[in-house]
Amino acid sequence: MNYFMLCYRYCSRISEYFFLHHCHTQQPPVTQRQWRKMNTGGQQHTTAPCGHPDEEEDGSGRYKLRTVFNRTMFGLFNKQKPVKIRGCGESRKYGIAAKDVKELLKKGCKLLQLPLSGAHVCLYADGTNVTEEFFQTLPNNTELVLLSGDQAWSGGVVYDIGQLLSTGLHSDDLVEAAKGLLSDEQAPKRRKILNDLLLNLDDRSELESREEDEDWFKGVDTRFKTKSAYMKFNCESRIRGYMKELGEATKSIQKAKVKAEFQKASECLGEMLKAARYNGCYFDRTEKEPDRLCTQEGWFTCQGSFDLDMCRSLHSINPYSSQESRIVFSTWNLDHRIEKKRTVIPALLEALQNHKSTDVNLNYFYRLLFTRENLKLVHIVCHKKGAHNLLCDTKKIYRQASTTDKGRQKAKGKKRRLM
Repeated sequence: MNYFMLCYRYCSRISEYFFLHHCHTQQPPVTQRQWRKMNTGGQQHTTAPCGHPDEEEDGSGRYKLRTVFNRTMFGLFNKQKPVKIRGCGESRKYGIAAKDVKELLKKGCKLLQLPLSGAHVCLYADGTNVTEEFFQTLPNNTELVLLSGDQAWSGGVVYDIGQLLSTGLHSDDLVEAAKGLLSDEQAPKRRKILNDLLLNLDDRSELESREEDEDWFKGVDTRFKTKSAYMKFNCESRIRGYMKELGEATKSIQKAKVKAEFQKASECLGEMLKAARYNGCYFDRTEKEPDRLCTQEGWFTCQGSFDLDMCRSLHSINPYSSQESRIVFSTWNLDHRIEKKRTVIPALLEALQNHKSTDVNLNYFYRLLFTRENLKLVHIVCHKKGAHNLLCDTKKIYRQASTTDKGRQKAKGKKRRLM
């Protein structure tokens, strides 16, 4: 019997003895003196309870386990460790047992038919290089990648996503594969990436009616039979809210004459908005392209913050694809570049201090309050809530003098004819 097996058997006997005494009797390990008394009636023995003469008794009557610990660690570090290994760019993995990196490389290169010179291994999860010392700390069945030459590994998630995308979108097998990866993944960051990928893969945007996609309509009023009808209503509700804020501004006006003119202006703007059906077409994918903010499939793209021409993060979403996407889309904003509360409504109120509503260019204010001329669809991250510091165009606040004069002249002409 070789030395390794002797050490192994020795450590096993020691571990078993102390474990049994601790678990079954709930007592600490016996001293050498107690052991002699229990088993020999007081006769002298030179061996310890474990049957090995090398252990000494310390001052407290307990056996020193330093030698046992050292021999146990020797056995552990020389025991073969099972791992799972694959080649770079390969999906199939193999089980290999090795006591160190050198043996692992030798077996791995032979199995995968790779040159041993320049070969090295790294973690499948994140590409961390596996050294001899690091290898000893790895848990059993850790997934590794065998690399040769100048090959590099970015991490398992990057590879798995590439494999998923190469199979084609919108397939049931693809969704199931993504779910499988998500269930096996433990790292929170990679779980988030896989979850976002799965959300986009599980796309049911081509379905439109309630009967076709009941899950999408969970929590939606039963009067809505199609996705487009609900999305149109959603947009209308947002813009109706802007009209409500305009009406609430009336409460702050003290002068009766100004208040009356402001109410007239509000009613006029309300009629214009009603004629445009509250611009619900912005979220309706069945509308014509110039009128909607999305593609025909229902994809919306963030237009960037008020001070940028485009979204630097390239945010996009398809609320038609799933219930979760529909709910997340509710956090996106129709942001006024020239701010509604800070600038547009106060400018209208100021214009009516010394002018009638008929003298004010209400069409300009309508465009600022309710249309894409001043509205940008933005992801919540791109929505800057601080002051925009943009002002209304003073040249457009009032109606053009020529147009007003012509209107007055026509009115006077009619009166003269009547006289």
